[in-house]
Amino acid sequence: MLSPSRKDFISLSLTEQGGGNYTNAKQWRRQSCWRKWKQLSRLQRCTVLVFIVLLLICGIAAYPSITGNQTDEPHFALEIKKPGPVLPEPPSEVSVPTFKCHRNLLYEGHVQNIVSCHKVSHLCVEFMQDKAMQLKLRNPGCFVFCVCSWRGSLIEADQAIDPSAKGQQNKDAGMTKLEAVREAFRHAWKGYKEFAWGHDELKPVSKSYGEWFGLGLNLRRKLKTLVAAELSFNKNVDVNLFESTIRILGGLLSTYHLTGDSLFLDKAKDIGIRLMPAFNTPSKIPYSDVNIGKGTAHPPRWTSDSTVAEVTSIQLEFRELSRLTQDPRYQIAVNEIMKHIHKLDGKQDGLVPMFINTNNGQFTHLGVFTLGARADSYYEYLLKQWIQGGKKEVELLEDYLQALEGVKKHLVKQSSPLGLKFVGELSHGHFSPKMDHLVCFLPGTLALGAHHGLPAEHMELAKQVMESCYQMYAQMETGLSPEIVHFNMHSGSTQDVDVKPADRHNLLRPETVESLFYLYQFTKDKKYQKWGWEIFQSFNKHTRVPTGGYTSINNMESFFLGETLKYFYLLFSEDSDAISLDKYVFNTEAHPLPIWSQAE
Repeated sequence: MLSPSRKDFISLSLTEQGGGNYTNAKQWRRQSCWRKWKQLSRLQRCTVLVFIVLLLICGIAAYPSITGNQTDEPHFALEIKKPGPVLPEPPSEVSVPTFKCHRNLLYEGHVQNIVSCHKVSHLCVEFMQDKAMQLKLRNPGCFVFCVCSWRGSLIEADQAIDPSAKGQQNKDAGMTKLEAVREAFRHAWKGYKEFAWGHDELKPVSKSYGEWFGLGLNLRRKLKTLVAAELSFNKNVDVNLFESTIRILGGLLSTYHLTGDSLFLDKAKDIGIRLMPAFNTPSKIPYSDVNIGKGTAHPPRWTSDSTVAEVTSIQLEFRELSRLTQDPRYQIAVNEIMKHIHKLDGKQDGLVPMFINTNNGQFTHLGVFTLGARADSYYEYLLKQWIQGGKKEVELLEDYLQALEGVKKHLVKQSSPLGLKFVGELSHGHFSPKMDHLVCFLPGTLALGAHHGLPAEHMELAKQVMESCYQMYAQMETGLSPEIVHFNMHSGSTQDVDVKPADRHNLLRPETVESLFYLYQFTKDKKYQKWGWEIFQSFNKHTRVPTGGYTSINNMESFFLGETLKYFYLLFSEDSDAISLDKYVFNTEAHPLPIWSQAE
């Protein structure tokens, strides 16, 4: 042994000359190693120690999994995707659902390590922070730690976020459909009021809130007192032109028409003026982002493009602002966009690419066409601008009708085995049977056009695509549609709808309910109410959080209150004059604005 007081002393004993060995080889080796260790730098010694500690930790962590694999119980594995960050412990008071260990447990997520589970039933604790959710699965002999980055609902068919969901279903059965929707709205509002008051989005499971613009997107639709006292747009904050227009400007204009209170028009003018710097571009195609305090605007940091849907889905709101204020600059700015796109090259039979450059005004990413994200509301607003303006703007109608011909020619196909009509995508001449849930706006838009005098075949196509959108819910175990589906087109398929693991989440989106509302209004066919009731019950069963609110796992999006529940209410309402579709046109955020020929 080395004496602590004599660290530099090493004693060696040798055999007689010619013996060929040390008398204490074991001791020599130990002392030699110590000398080599002392010769290492401090950094090198620290590195080695850290490595040894990591090996010990890994060995301890792996022990339960190694020993557990020797059992005969069922084995389920979660595969590695990408490593994710470690989030803080979730609050202890979070309500806990029961899940089954399943290969599709992590959909769009990142798994920290390969895990082996040996019990069918596990306890999952949800914790949401920004775009991430932490799951812990615990049971005897199995410990799983993983981090998911996703925005969807992972729910087994017989499970629910809210343990009292079955009781709620019994309550629903004793209510009228309208009463059930009112109760759902009060429940969602309760969660927002208690945990996210004054902020943009509720995170109901973690009982917190998320901020988008810091403008209280939920509040702006509801409370005059807060609008008068606290709604100030004089903030040094970047906001998205499109989202601010359809949500805030549209909401204020709609509230003004429904209440007659000039306060809301004054606020609409204020935000409208602050958004105008977005149009100061070389091409007059607006930038995506505006600082409403500084009066500056810019494109996203990673591109000079804006999406076509964003720049062509702000027209209803700015046109109405000009009509009410008698200030033409708002309408001139948005009309120039439509005139520019009307004559722009790069379309295919009326279908438009998804992106447009704000510097030169040309389409980019040519050859890719979809009615889903980044292009969807372009088609919706072609029709609705034509209706809003009293059906006088011929160019808008021409572009809409031409686009529908392109949809029928290139994007509408049939699935197998039920022969459902669905709307896919086109990429450089190659068809994909991929359909976003967002595309389910189309049946309602088609039906609205038919109601306003367009060909009857539009209504027929609306009914066919509506059936497909319903099946996107009905063919799922939870009764909730995924964000994206792929329709099977091969003969011999057993199910029309196929879902990829990354798309198995539901965001409480309104498009299907919106279209059900239009179809019921124009046909009075009770099946559309029946389908809507099934979907509403699935939301209650699988996304309702007991303390208040509904969850898409990440946030309760503001559109759930402002659109989804609103369209549920209108769908079940027999008062067709509540919001007459002959007097009002809904913007893409479900805010009714007057049809000019009826408002004058």
